[in-house]
Amino acid sequence: MLSLRIALRYLFAKKSHSAVNVISLVSMAGVAVAAMAMICVLSVFNGFSHLALSRLSLVDAPLRVTPREVAVITDADSLATALAALPAVGEVCAVVEGQGMAIAGDKQVPVIIHGVPGDYGKVSGIGSTLIDGEIRQPDDMGAYATLSVGLALALDVRPSYSSIVRLLVPRRTGRINPAAPLAAFRSDTLVVSGVYETDQQEYDVDRLFMPLDRAKQLLDYTTEATALDITPARGVSDSEAAREIIKAIGPQYRVADRLEQEETSFRMIKVEKWVTFLMLVFILVMASFNILSTMSMLIIEKRPGIALLASIGAPASMIKRIFLSQGFLVAAVGGMAGLVTGIILVLLQQHFGFIELGGDHSQMSITSYPVRLMAGDVAIVAAIIAVIGLAAGFISSWRLDTSPVQKT
Repeated sequence: MLSLRIALRYLFAKKSHSAVNVISLVSMAGVAVAAMAMICVLSVFNGFSHLALSRLSLVDAPLRVTPREVAVITDADSLATALAALPAVGEVCAVVEGQGMAIAGDKQVPVIIHGVPGDYGKVSGIGSTLIDGEIRQPDDMGAYATLSVGLALALDVRPSYSSIVRLLVPRRTGRINPAAPLAAFRSDTLVVSGVYETDQQEYDVDRLFMPLDRAKQLLDYTTEATALDITPARGVSDSEAAREIIKAIGPQYRVADRLEQEETSFRMIKVEKWVTFLMLVFILVMASFNILSTMSMLIIEKRPGIALLASIGAPASMIKRIFLSQGFLVAAVGGMAGLVTGIILVLLQQHFGFIELGGDHSQMSITSYPVRLMAGDVAIVAAIIAVIGLAAGFISSWRLDTSPVQKT
């Protein structure tokens, strides 16, 4: 404790050379700015990740069952009935997905087709993402399709009885007659009834939702389904329902929650976050070299005091601990200032959104940068600052030559 008290006095006491004070302040400021930047950048990535997760939850079912080794679930209706009987399972919907070509007028766009049942709203919140029209069930006027906003713009259509979309899908079975190439495709015609937007590129570019029975006919399916979308029973968490489903159906099926369904997208966000974090750590390490300069100047400044401590019997290890503590304190004070400033800025942005996104705000669902402060990120940044401070103090104390001091 005596070493720490002396280090604190060295830190805040006025130096005989003003350059030492300036270099010390510059060192603290460098660590503070780097720490503040790390907190702000990590919080922005957290904000975008949380926004993406909340948006995806509006379309994705809480749980999805898919086969691991084959493309489709052969007897989907039987499996859906068995899963619906489980106590942890609420609603089960079989869905089919495939790729095709959407044609409207002279526009042709590749499209991802989703065939969903009429009660699909029980497992998905896609209805809440509609920006135009509505989701309609087949009637005497025909079958209806709900398009993503990107697909609607590409086809230049909007919800109306006059907006007709024709779908072409290659046949999965049967032989192809080269003399009649159009016979190699199945087709269907749908009326556009709704347009949705989730602010997620994966869902907003080329998706089309249509009735399940029409999609099965179009994609050459009978009792098959590509997936089963599931919502847990009331009061049951997603993880609890997933464990019960896995126990019931075995390892030949994969049960994925919302995050796992978009694992690739969220993995990219995490990779970008931590690559940026490592770059900021490198900047922080560079800033720590100022601490070494500060310590070198301080050792020169305090040479008479070191000699006095040695003359009254202070061991060399104690003198080294003084400068070890001093290096840690310089980093700690700067780091604490940066952490507090970063946390305040993030909280202000989180509640008031004073830094806005560019572009036309009337066409955007959010107008300011989303941020989300996480205690784990603060702890990691604090730990790195502590390690850098200890390393700088250790290097400075290790380079301290105490032999002349002991002779004094």
